[in-house]
Amino acid sequence: MADTKREIERKYESEDSGLPDLTGVTGVAAVLDKGVSHLDATYYDTADERLAASSVTLRRRTGGSDAGWHLKFPVAPGVRDEIHAPLSETLPDVLAALVRSRVRDRELLPLVRLRSDRDVRHLVDADGKPLAEVSVDTVHAQRLTDGGAARWTEIEVELADGGDPAFLDMVGKRLRKAGVRPSASASKLARALAETAPAGHRASSPVADPVTAGDHVLAYVRAQRDAIVELDPAVRRDTEDSVHRMRVASRRLRSTFKSFGDILDRAATDPLADELKWLAGELGLDRDREVLSARLTAALDEVPDGLVRGPVAERLRGWSRAEHHTAHGRITGVLDSRRYLALLDTLDTLIAAPPLLKAAGKKPGKPLAKAVSKDFRKVSRLVERALELEPGTERDVAVHEARKKAKRARYAAEAAQPALGKPAKSMVKSMKTLQKLLGEHQDSVMARQTLRELSAVAHAAGESAFTYGLLHEREEQRALRTEAELPGLWKEIKGAAPGL
Repeated sequence: MADTKREIERKYESEDSGLPDLTGVTGVAAVLDKGVSHLDATYYDTADERLAASSVTLRRRTGGSDAGWHLKFPVAPGVRDEIHAPLSETLPDVLAALVRSRVRDRELLPLVRLRSDRDVRHLVDADGKPLAEVSVDTVHAQRLTDGGAARWTEIEVELADGGDPAFLDMVGKRLRKAGVRPSASASKLARALAETAPAGHRASSPVADPVTAGDHVLAYVRAQRDAIVELDPAVRRDTEDSVHRMRVASRRLRSTFKSFGDILDRAATDPLADELKWLAGELGLDRDREVLSARLTAALDEVPDGLVRGPVAERLRGWSRAEHHTAHGRITGVLDSRRYLALLDTLDTLIAAPPLLKAAGKKPGKPLAKAVSKDFRKVSRLVERALELEPGTERDVAVHEARKKAKRARYAAEAAQPALGKPAKSMVKSMKTLQKLLGEHQDSVMARQTLRELSAVAHAAGESAFTYGLLHEREEQRALRTEAELPGLWKEIKGAAPGL
């Protein structure tokens, strides 16, 4: 069992163990002394510090009011999600799963021990409601792998649950006025690692700004790889929109390998693209259900009560819940599979030693523009073919193919935008607009298929299928309206297409 809490805090460096007077901070009626706690925390990481490189911390801590295992993920500067599990001798499985995309087959080792004497104060308002917890921490850090040690004192200000982050600004202003400066480290662990590093230890260097065509493509590849790894814990925790975002990142990667075949050797990237297609397909099971459920529920809400025959809403909810439970369990299994972890390892290898072709070493303008233009021409051919067909299954398929190519052209333009500027930005916008319209059409196709299936189940159960037929007819009309909009939109896009 694990609990999650959003932690919003600020850290400050202090030359002594004293706390400046905070009673003058707006809203603070009293500063309550809560005593001193003695905390003992061991931080775990791989030998190559994979968690620390992602600003993720994993610790086992005794002492204080929240002894146990703590796993923290960065959300924004000064904001982290802390997942707490009960104290045990070994790492709980639920936390081990949440770091698997980063750790993979590496062993988690006790890396740093932090012992802190924590002097705690609560800032409260006139009604006694907590505003923030302020602690003065005297920290003793020891690197467990080679014996390096450090000692410092810091002040930590953590916002009370549901508090306004602006209150931390006012506290920070008072602390700075008293000569206390913001900490240069994002966390105690980051400071401990820096101050206890052995002689000759070199921190990882930031990636240089892209210069060549290959640099730009690899920067985009790296960003999508990072997105997959970072979204993995959110998908496992069933966080809203996480499945969709991971699916998009995997599709962006796959499209990039296909679009920039003159820059990255497809003999090396095609097998990866196949694995990314597999991953996106697995993630799509839940995302497609989510989209369809929201669409059909909204459509049913628009039907007058007198035209709703039978338990349609209940059947929709039951279908959605059953599908979600099945899909989420399957996705978790995928994320635990050797196939998925091998895919992440292969992506790392490709980024570390990219299969660059001759065009990769050139200035980015021409090679990137060539790839984006090529993808746009493919979109053009598919849209115009769809417009030539009569409404029906064949046109539905053609519209769907055009939509997939519009996505690829959009992703290629996104990768090229830092180098090509406005023309690529304009292409991204146009393809996004086209993708949205074609996506509305495809959603209608899928909604009609689902309605036919639900109608058959309802009929077999002796229920009226009238409302399903009504919704089906309305979806047909939505698709026809979309098809009617396409010629005008496409003419506008072609007329405004930038010269790349």
